[in-house]
Amino acid sequence: MSEGEIVRRLVATHADQQAEPAAQDEGVPIYADYSGHRTRALYFAPARVQITDGPLRGRSFKTPTAAARAVVRQYNPQVNDNRNGWGFWQLEQPGPRTWLQAIRPHGADL
Repeated sequence: MSEGEIVRRLVATHADQQAEPAAQDEGVPIYADYSGHRTRALYFAPARVQITDGPLRGRSFKTPTAAARAVVRQYNPQVNDNRNGWGFWQLEQPGPRTWLQAIRPHGADL
């Protein structure tokens, strides 16, 4: 087994253990740090994100990408808001940083 294969397996195992989502009715707590601001939200599988604080509080988006773009526009409207939401949001949990991508359902849209 190559070193690369060992690393891939370790990362996959770690992500599986660290990224257990909360009950889907409650949503999974997530956050994004952008331009000096932390925005908290809830993720509902397969892709919905509802912002829970800050100026966008109460807004719901069909995808993590749409929510990420809204955060970028809110805090830095002069830049291109093109973002991949699965890599923008992080799970709000103790331990190492875990991106939302870790619990992304297979086939979920951006």
